[in-house]
Amino acid sequence: MIPRHDWEAESLRAVGLTADYDEPVDLVDYRFADVPAADPSRREVLKTLGAGLMIAVAADALNAQEPARGRSPQRGRRGGGGGGGATTVAARVHIGEDGGLTVMTGKVECGQGARAEISQAAAEELRVPIDRITLVMADTGLVPDDGGTYGSRSTPSTIPAVRAGCASARALLVGLAAERWGVAPSSIDVQDGCARDEKGDRKLAYADLAADAEAAKALERGVSREVALASVASWRTMGVSVPRPNGRDIVAGSHEYPSDVVRPGMLYGKVLRAPSFGATLESIDLAPAEAMGGVVAVRDGQFVGVAAASTSRAEKALDAIAATARWSTAPHPSSAELADYLRTHADGGIPANPFADEVARAAKSLKCSYDVAYVQHVPMEPRAAVAEWEEGRVTAWVGTQVPFGVRGELARAFGLPEDRARVITPDFGGGFGGKHSGEHAIEAARLAKEAGQPVRVVWTRAEEFTWAQFRPAAAIEAEASLDDRGKINTWRFLNINSGASSVRPPYRVGRVDARYVRSAAPLRHGSYRALASTANTFARESFMDELAELAGADPLAFRLDHLDDPRLRAVLTEAATRFDWPNRTKSKEPGKGVGLACGTDKGGFVAACAAVSVDRDAGTIRVDHVCQAFECGKIVNPANLLNQVTGAIVMGLGPALREAMEFSDGVIRNASFGEYRVPRFADLPTLDVHLLDRPDLASAGAGECPIIAVAPAIANAVHRACGLRIRRMPIRLPNAKEEA
Repeated sequence: MIPRHDWEAESLRAVGLTADYDEPVDLVDYRFADVPAADPSRREVLKTLGAGLMIAVAADALNAQEPARGRSPQRGRRGGGGGGGATTVAARVHIGEDGGLTVMTGKVECGQGARAEISQAAAEELRVPIDRITLVMADTGLVPDDGGTYGSRSTPSTIPAVRAGCASARALLVGLAAERWGVAPSSIDVQDGCARDEKGDRKLAYADLAADAEAAKALERGVSREVALASVASWRTMGVSVPRPNGRDIVAGSHEYPSDVVRPGMLYGKVLRAPSFGATLESIDLAPAEAMGGVVAVRDGQFVGVAAASTSRAEKALDAIAATARWSTAPHPSSAELADYLRTHADGGIPANPFADEVARAAKSLKCSYDVAYVQHVPMEPRAAVAEWEEGRVTAWVGTQVPFGVRGELARAFGLPEDRARVITPDFGGGFGGKHSGEHAIEAARLAKEAGQPVRVVWTRAEEFTWAQFRPAAAIEAEASLDDRGKINTWRFLNINSGASSVRPPYRVGRVDARYVRSAAPLRHGSYRALASTANTFARESFMDELAELAGADPLAFRLDHLDDPRLRAVLTEAATRFDWPNRTKSKEPGKGVGLACGTDKGGFVAACAAVSVDRDAGTIRVDHVCQAFECGKIVNPANLLNQVTGAIVMGLGPALREAMEFSDGVIRNASFGEYRVPRFADLPTLDVHLLDRPDLASAGAGECPIIAVAPAIANAVHRACGLRIRRMPIRLPNAKEEA
């Protein structure tokens, strides 16, 4: 038996993180231990933004569409995206003496469209055109801590907070105008950034507000939770398609990503990696690198790195000392034995089905096992950080989804007060949940401190494939019984290792036992787009098709017969109608099949229908068509939402059909794009996306839910095409060879 190792926990402790195994959450929860909420000082902000009026609003998350009247505070929660834990810190608005409007948020932009949507929210409440808004994001020296950018929380949590802050600024402008003109605030309207009286004869601009000394005193009274937000019916900027404000820079190549940051006198760093997971460095000689001249070499416990004036020279220096390294290795399971390993290492073993007696007496019953592989996030831009020290302070430009968390990591790693560490996160090239921790920032900072010069560290693609966190693998057990009418009487569903999200069925069933059980994870896993919901939805929706077959029912009819949730019914019906499910299921063309799946996650509701072509002889599966319906409440930006849903479908094709980490002896065996196949243009099916707009409902996030129905819809279609029921992800035909 292969023993469980603590290499992961040790590596996390080295950068100030803790691995929390105590609760059945979505993942092994990498928390930033003891990081208090901290706000930048007014002086720091004004130093950067210039003279004017800064409105700092601390408020609980408000409903995205309605005023907060009568609502109890919505407390932040672990994993919920709220900075500081108990409350969500709202946006800060700086009104310049020239009337310039700068809005600040701790959220990051990594391709998901937050820059556009937060700018829309600010413009809507300030009643100005969106081009009047300057949005400052993810600079811990300037912005409030809005929590990490994950969990699809920007839309339901941060946007309402930004709106509350901006609505407060608007209310302050109205109050000032009412006082000056001696009229009731209700008689004043704000248009194009100016307060106007009923006749339109008088107006007061935000620049006038910034110049009023008394206005600043009003902030001392705080902001009432009664502040009115713009109703959906009155939206002008929200609810319409607005392009990314810096989109031209992205297309033209002038945008500076974290991996583009250059500082005066900057060196380029490289870090020595272990030859296998769990290996411990016993000895190394830094002299060969130091003898090269112009090279800084550092050893700090298990950390070894070099910095030089060019990447190529740093690589040569690292190769020189790597040859002298002596390691002790540790046993490690392989991907070939992964499913069995997870099951045999389940904490407390696999619990028995509490409904075993009922299953034995049932008219019909079914028991199945499903497996899901480890996959990588594969962002366009690998991890990148530049660190610079000045007078005992460290500033780091970092590609991360959690800038305040990384600030805390840096502070702890170097024994600094948090106000002596600053993290700046330029818009970066993809995260998908994979850029939560800041080890690359600490690597750059260690080298920069030793060198006395700024240092840039950019991970190679092989490093990203090997040392970044993975989407957790899963082993899932499902068992259900049907009564004599074909209704689900008992439901037992057990997720081993990947998490509890979506582990409970959205269907009306009899007695339910649905739970998550931890296991000894052989790879470092963490957040990934929809995380455990992908595995649980894949298994559940595949299982639902198998139960429908057992009951002799159509898969769509079987689901609808067990489905009460009106929102999930709506997307399922919409997708099936648009796809023409009744007629397409009648086709008997050899090698062709259709399938469907549905689910809900993080406030979103999704259903997908897929058509596939299967060639058993060649061992290939081709997805020809995906029709997907998605609903997440009131749509804030239709074009951006369409991009999110389309991107999720395309991303979902990879783990569904090809993506899987291969490892043995503690080494990743497919750590390159040549060996790890992500979707290419030639792989894309016809995409047919339908967005359901619900102005009556609060807006939810859309970064994750649209991915969860892709794989099970394909698996169900493959079964109809060739009769094979494949209960693992990626979905591969027996003896199929990877395409070139």
